[in-house]
Amino acid sequence: MAFGFAPTAHPSLAAAGGSASRHGRLLEPADWTAADVPLLRNPREMVSGLHSRHAPVPGVAVIAVLGPEDRLVASASFTQRTASADGWEYRNALLARLRRVLPHDLRRRTPVRTAILLYCREGDGRWTDEDGAWMWGLRDACTLHGLRCGAYITLTRDGWQVIGEGRGGRSPASDSRPLPLGDTAKDPVPLPLRTGGGATEMLRRTAAR
Repeated sequence: MAFGFAPTAHPSLAAAGGSASRHGRLLEPADWTAADVPLLRNPREMVSGLHSRHAPVPGVAVIAVLGPEDRLVASASFTQRTASADGWEYRNALLARLRRVLPHDLRRRTPVRTAILLYCREGDGRWTDEDGAWMWGLRDACTLHGLRCGAYITLTRDGWQVIGEGRGGRSPASDSRPLPLGDTAKDPVPLPLRTGGGATEMLRRTAAR
């Protein structure tokens, strides 16, 4: 998939972008790549699994925590009500969800679990200031919760893309219908131990089968 840069979709984001950048609350793709974020073993399967569990639509973020071998430990989805390029706001939103679904690992000398973020938004797959703010927020939230900072993934009408890695695909996309969780051939990621947001009802239905 093509990788590039696009102007932010919201005027408020454009206005906030300079301020966020000056305060170090927005990460450029080059900064993200230089941070040596751990690679996902199979991003396609991970994205498909999170899409099936949370059915994100534009404006919905999915925070997921992975254990050894990229096994899903916990996940939560939520809608970010404000359009802002301030990573500080996004950090607080992500940290609040992490605290609800997973105890922190701050007592460990080295993080053993990794958090990744899937953000479904309008527009195409090119990087925006809004993405940069989410990346800053993810990195800071991981530090405050004792986690390793993992991949940042966008889900748009073009499909999905792991920012900074050049890996992506056309399906699922922001307008795709979620695949059934029971279809293990298409969704091999194990069920999370804890979950929040849009996945709760779906997990109840799965458990009742």
